[in-house]
Order: sequence, then C-alpha cells, then structure tokens
Amino acid sequence: MFKIGLVGLEASIKQILDLAEEYKQELEIISFPYIDIDEVENIVKEHHSRVHAWLFSGPLPYEIGKRTLGTDMIMVHVPATESGFFKAFLELSDELGRLIKKLSIDTMTTNNISEEALSQLKIKKTTVYTKAFELDVNTNELLQFHLDLWNQGKTEGVLTCFPSVCEALREKGIPAYRMSMTLMEIRQTLRILLEKVKTSYFKDRQIGVEIIEVEYFNRVAEEMKTPYHLQYLELRLKEMMIQLGEKINGSFSEKGNGRYMIFSSRGAIEREIASLEETVQKLAFEAETTVAVGIGFGETAYAAEINAFRAIQHSKEMKKREIVMVQDDGKIIESPGQNNELQYEIRSQNEILIEKLKKGNISVKTYKKIVALIQKMGWHDFTTKDLATHLEMTERNVRRIVTDMCEVELAKYVGQEAFANRGRPSKIYRLL
Repeated sequence: MFKIGLVGLEASIKQILDLAEEYKQELEIISFPYIDIDEVENIVKEHHSRVHAWLFSGPLPYEIGKRTLGTDMIMVHVPATESGFFKAFLELSDELGRLIKKLSIDTMTTNNISEEALSQLKIKKTTVYTKAFELDVNTNELLQFHLDLWNQGKTEGVLTCFPSVCEALREKGIPAYRMSMTLMEIRQTLRILLEKVKTSYFKDRQIGVEIIEVEYFNRVAEEMKTPYHLQYLELRLKEMMIQLGEKINGSFSEKGNGRYMIFSSRGAIEREIASLEETVQKLAFEAETTVAVGIGFGETAYAAEINAFRAIQHSKEMKKREIVMVQDDGKIIESPGQNNELQYEIRSQNEILIEKLKKGNISVKTYKKIVALIQKMGWHDFTTKDLATHLEMTERNVRRIVTDMCEVELAKYVGQEAFANRGRPSKIYRLL
C-alpha cells in the first residue's frame, strides 16, 4: 500500500477523502490540514520521509511544496480549471438572480483561467478585473483589491481562491464565492496519482548494474615496487567497492584488471549516487589514475548489464570521465545529480529527421545531445564555441557538425557576434 500525504484546507481534505474511499485498498492517505498557507512549507519538510507521494488540494500549496522539497518526489495537485470557475460563477449569478456582468477575480499568475473560461461562455459585455498573485501572496492585499473595486461601484460580485478573503467579503455584505475544486477534478487527480505511484514503484525495482573500472590498471600494476604492493592496492580498492555494495544493498563481483560490478535495484542506485561519486574519487586517488563508471537499468539482468556496458563506454569517451547512466528506454544521463547533468535520447522514430541526419552524416546521438544542451542552457542562439565548451569537443569538430546541420536544414546561420575583440567574429546559429 502506498502512503500519500494530503495537504489542504480542512474542507478540501474532507472532499478528497470522501472520493478517495474507492482507492483505500491501494492508497493510505495521511491528512495534513493547514489554516494558513505559510504552514505548508513546514508540513512537507517534517513529513516527507513518511510518505511515498504528496497530494495537494490546489496549485498554490503544490508550488510551495515543490519549491520546499526541490526533489523529483511524486507530487500532484487538484488543478484549478474552468470547471471550478463555472461552478462559482453560476452560484454567484444564482444568488443575485441574474447573470453577473461586472466581476473581480484573484488567481495565481501561472494559472489565470478567468478570461479563457469567460470566452468559452461567449457572454457579451462582461467586465472582469483580475488580480494575479505569486507564491508569497498577501491575502490582505487581495481583500483590499476586491473592496476598492466594490466601493467604486465597478463590480457586482467577487470570485476568490481564498476562504478567508471570501468570508471577509461576505461579512461586509459583498456577494463572494470561492473557486473550489469539482468532484470530476478530484477523481481525475486521484487516478493520475495512483498511476504515478505504481509506475514509480515498478521503476524503482528495476534491475540496476554499476560497472566501475580503474583505468590503465596494467600500467598501475607495472609501477608497483613489488607484487605485495599491488596486492595491498587491490585489497584497498576491493574494500571500497564492498562498502559501496553494502550501501546499495547490492551483489558485488570483481572482474579483474581493475574492473568491478555491482548488481542492485534501480531505486537503491539512484538514491546513493553521492556515495558512488565519493567512492570513485577515493579509487582515483588511491590508484592515481582515472576511473570510468557506467550504470545500466533494465527489466532483466541481461538488459541492465548491456546498458551498463554502453554507459561505461560512453564514460570512457568523456575527458573528465563523468558517471553515465543508460536507462531501459535508451536515454543517456551524463553526470546524474550534478549541476551539469544532461539527459538525451539516442533513438528517433522521426523518419524525416533520420533522413536528414544520414544526409548530413550526423549521428542521432550527437544531434540529440546538442539539442538537449541548447534546451537546458536556455539558448535561443548559440556559437560553435558555446557548444565546444560544454560538449568537451574541439571547436573545429563542432563547427563541422553545425555546418552539416545547416546544410540539411536542422540549423541556420543568423549572424555574427558584434563585439569580438580580435580575430574573426564568431558566427551565431539557431536550431530549426
């Protein structure tokens, strides 16, 4: 059974729990109600180790939770959609006994649904005043926004996201309704949540293989003063590997010539990437040489091992010998968990793209890596020097690849750098 942390206002939690009854055989829901939105940060900090996933009653607590944890832990929320707006809009119109024409609304900056919702209704001459808020929302400012418009005679009613704002307005005799989630939205969110935790569970239990190779081991052995010195070195290296295997609850084996292999689960390996990095640094220091690492995942031990061999070969091709993962779907991850982490696929089913790459004599892997880097860095345009710096390739080689990409219409030349101090200015390119 999966433990789910449910965060929301008391009324919202009750709504969700009523519908979650049908999932009680698979989901154990632990409720964490809050009164003030500022409580969300402490809730997720204190209890994240107790649950497999988090369910939030709306986008605001969700964004706060995501910012607080900063992890890839499963986190979902009941979305704020047109349905919640329509519900509150109809309730407000029903209370007034007429279709409301002048309205003030508060909504999250990232999820402004009011204009789109009203455009679907095709109601003419409707005036809507919108106040968008961020994560650090001040509800007093929202309340004052609605009050000012009402006092100026510009509105006939209010739709708000906050119960406290709604209650304060109604106490002053102002028609106000809270835009709340609908049953349809809750059911859909619960289905998505269950699918995500199941997928994560099976993914976590995939077979994982780590291949760690102390490079140039024969040369290291030759430099040992006596055979005993080599044996002592091998014992120290083996001890480090056994300690790593113990941390990830894996099966360790020595393959000879400085190569080691550990079988474990995907989840255990991914959780202990930091331990692997520490071990690699110790191995490199002890043996005074570089260490290559490849990690492979798969549904079977054979598939995981094949991917691990692909990964370590890729690691050996990198100047800095970063850790490389190859997932079961073929996706490559360089330097997992680091600031310079880069993910890209090495496969494509786009026949037009494949044909262009063949014509330009460019590998799918190289092209996908370039695209992934540009997207990660947020570059609108780029130079060959930019790519060469991050791809650990010579600028001459990158220039050839980009030129070939331009010839097959995968990139285009858009200009030159305006302030090159000396030499020819660098050409600027853009992906197509």
